Amino acid sequence: MNPAKLLSTPLKLRNGSVIPNRFAKSAMSETLGTIDNHPTKELATLYRAWAEGGTGLSITGNVMIDRRHIGEPQNVALEDESDLELLTAWAKAGQQGGKQIWMQLNHPGKQSPKMLNKDPVSPSAIPFKKELRSMFATPRALTGPEIEDIIQRFARSAAVAQKAGFDGVQIHGAHGYLVSQFLSPHHNQRTDEWGGSAEKRRRFVLAVYRAIRKACGEAFNIGIKLNSADFQRGGFTEDESLAVIKALVAEGIDLVEISGGNYENPAMAKGAEDGEVKASTLAREAYFLEFAEKVRELTDVPLMVTGGFRTETGMAQAIASGATDLVGLARPLVVEPDLPNRIMAGNPVTSAVKPIKTGIRLIDDMALMEVSWYTRQIGRIARGKAPKQHDRGILSLMEVLGVMTTRGVRTRLRAG
Repeated sequence: MNPAKLLSTPLKLRNGSVIPNRFAKSAMSETLGTIDNHPTKELATLYRAWAEGGTGLSITGNVMIDRRHIGEPQNVALEDESDLELLTAWAKAGQQGGKQIWMQLNHPGKQSPKMLNKDPVSPSAIPFKKELRSMFATPRALTGPEIEDIIQRFARSAAVAQKAGFDGVQIHGAHGYLVSQFLSPHHNQRTDEWGGSAEKRRRFVLAVYRAIRKACGEAFNIGIKLNSADFQRGGFTEDESLAVIKALVAEGIDLVEISGGNYENPAMAKGAEDGEVKASTLAREAYFLEFAEKVRELTDVPLMVTGGFRTETGMAQAIASGATDLVGLARPLVVEPDLPNRIMAGNPVTSAVKPIKTGIRLIDDMALMEVSWYTRQIGRIARGKAPKQHDRGILSLMEVLGVMTTRGVRTRLRAG
């Protein structure tokens, strides 16, 4: 097995679209929008760096479909064509050298902090666990007409992304956001047509997919990021995830990215370095390969597995095994944007990613520092600077908290 050759192999999707190699940047929230949630020129600079660094497919951070419901300060929200020029520049930057860029579309549902949203919504009015209630309000249950409106908002945002030149969109159906909330029996306790059974709970994601496909046509790439499980008592299970994938494949989905967890149990942010990964996973590097193999037994839909990859050998072995078609990378591409080019040039690589701990249990358990520190490095790349590869402990925590507080205050002042 030659890792450089194998990972350089193009991937042809079922609709004929070609991703030039097997490296994919998984979505990370950039928070590079304006205070009122419009895109900025920095996004083009950022995605040009990843495209020029060799990443075959870049999936953007979560672009919100409703400006009233955002997950973080300075998320980009896409409701109409008013930002088409900036969106087009963003798309072109991510396509440098023949690469692809897909826009991830999202609605946070209940995972919208109090400082940003006093009226969060969800399938059901289920509060967060006790430790998080100071940051997140108990949501109200969505009405039927509101659900239909959200479905059409996904489609409208996808159509604008297509017009701007993006190669596809990814529905964010993981990590506890709204689509994931509909799928989970813990968060979705409805008894109408949108809940009450596993089949009814997946009606929402299928309706979102169908609306996007109708708006954008058969040739446009549509993918989904889906939890293998919530890792939460009473939550979304592996069997339910397999059933959702099977249903989406029957509808014609182009790519499935596998992840896991949510804000209350953030498996997606835990690394092998955290000491919470079992030995078999550590040996193969990727967290969700075993689940991917279960998916592969059901279907040949193109798969992307994200989380845990650190060496060119581990990445190549995952592709060679047939468990995944794309190697999903997040944190490794933040500290080393040119990592794919170095691997495809034949260089042995071990990612520079290191664990980030504050010693404050609540922050560490929620991976707040982990996520926020990498977001800061994304900002450096977007300003044309080299990212830092190691944090500065408590100084980094203070910097991150200062920025988050300032952004939250500015956002509230504007909204008020």
